[in-house]
Amino acid sequence: MAVPKKKTSKSRRNMRRSHHALSTSAYNECQNCGELKRPHHVCGACGHYDQREVVETAAA
Repeated sequence: MAVPKKKTSKSRRNMRRSHHALSTSAYNECQNCGELKRPHHVCGACGHYDQREVVETAAA
């Protein structure tokens, strides 16, 4: 019967398991207007980033 010679370290075990991790979503909801936007990007609909306006948008 095959028996490991050495204990698998926590680092090796976790690196092996990292391939089974859930993938992240490509889009998140803007906290200001609720539109979908890329993570770490300025919202194209309202011009907000990190809960502050960084790009002025035309008032509709």
